[in-house]
Amino acid sequence: MSIDKNIARLRRAKSTRAHIRNLGVPRLTVLRTGQHLYAQLFSADGSKVLAAASTVQADVKEGLKNGKNSEAAAKVGRAIAEKAKAAGVEKVAFDRSGYRYHGRIKVLADAAREGGLQF
Repeated sequence: MSIDKNIARLRRAKSTRAHIRNLGVPRLTVLRTGQHLYAQLFSADGSKVLAAASTVQADVKEGLKNGKNSEAAAKVGRAIAEKAKAAGVEKVAFDRSGYRYHGRIKVLADAAREGGLQF
């Protein structure tokens, strides 16, 4: 990814994050790399990570061919939903970090919804 592309993505993400801050609910954020997918759940003020799941973790990686396909995204979505419920969180705001809502990002969001999270 070129630097310009990343700067544009972060610029898009900034307005979403400002809106989420005003909502005052925990924020589910995603990071997509070439090899892996990461999801983190931040507290409403953004000071604490309440839950995290990624394709790097052994329990998520188990049975996956690689960490960069939609099957892996679904598994991360289910894992983050499970951990969020354990932390007592049901309603979240989805921060897609400036990525387009399709492909792996959409699959992760759908899996998290199926797991019981509301956004």
